[in-house]
Parts: sequence; structure tokens; C-alpha cells
Amino acid sequence: MFIQTEPTPNPNTLKFLPGEPVAKGAVSDFSSSEDAAASPLAAALFAVDGVTRAFFGADFISLSKTSDADWAVVKPLALAAIMDYYTSGAHQADAAALGGGHTEHSDDDENAELVVQIKELLDTRVRPSVANDGGDIVFRAFKEGVVYLHMQGACSGCPSSTATLKHGIENLLRYYVPEVQSVESVD
Repeated sequence: MFIQTEPTPNPNTLKFLPGEPVAKGAVSDFSSSEDAAASPLAAALFAVDGVTRAFFGADFISLSKTSDADWAVVKPLALAAIMDYYTSGAHQADAAALGGGHTEHSDDDENAELVVQIKELLDTRVRPSVANDGGDIVFRAFKEGVVYLHMQGACSGCPSSTATLKHGIENLLRYYVPEVQSVESVD
């Protein structure tokens, strides 16, 4: 098994591509070792000193570290944990979907059609490019002209995520859905 790695726009996050499916049916975002206990792979990654977040996409893992940890130390240990997980066959038994997807909230029923349009734009035009950078974006709500989105994986805490959110995503949504006035990030 050969595991590729790619940098992300976030200098503290690295994208690992094991060449095998990672998230089965839904993405998973683990922000603590307590969260990671639900997944053998996430638990093994959090055992690596300096790891602060593990995000599982369909075919990739985004791993975040503390700013003082060195990728020269963290990367080989993370690669070993991922390799052990896949070669042990644990990935075949670990079939639980652990999270992800959009949660839908709007301020009233008349916005239901707008929410469908917003989610469609996010799914077709935004999420694929965000996944290329090792992250994901999840719709949380549309209230009083404001779209609330949750950034995951490499996008969470990335220095350029605010620019992406305000200049890229906000402009796209405002162009196609004039009722959108702004876009905000939520945790």
C-alpha cells in the first residue's frame, strides 16, 4: 500500500490519500481524542503526539497538528498508523457512518425552496473544490438572508478560509440566490 500526501492551504494540516475508501457514506470530523474514541483509525491518529484534528473524507484523511509540532516527526507516525489500520483489515469491520451531511434550518417555510437551491450550489460548486484542499463545508442554516456554514477538515482554522468564505462562496451564492445577503462561519 502506498499512501500519498498533499499539502493544504492550511500549513498545520496535511492531506493523506490511502488509495482506499475512508469515510463510508458520510464525512467524519474528530476534534478531540474523546471524539476519536468512536473510530479505531481516528484513535490511532490522535495517539500521535501533536495531532489536534482528524477529518475523514470519502477517499482522504486531513490531519491537523499543533503549530509547534513538526511534520517531519508527525507525518511518519501518522503514515504508520494509517498503514497499520488498512493492512490489519480493521477498515473492513469499521463500517459505521460517524457523521457529516447538511443539517437544515431555515427561518420559515417560505425559505425551503431557497435552502434547496443553496444546498445544491454548495454540493455541486463548492464542496468538490473544498474537498480537493482536504476539507468540507456543511450547510447549517439560512436565516434572515444569512447563510451559516460550518468549515471542516483543513478548512477549519485555515488562514485563507475567511477569504474563501466571504469572497468566493458568498459571491457565488449572492449571484445565484439574490435573497442571500451574507455568509457566516459557525462552529
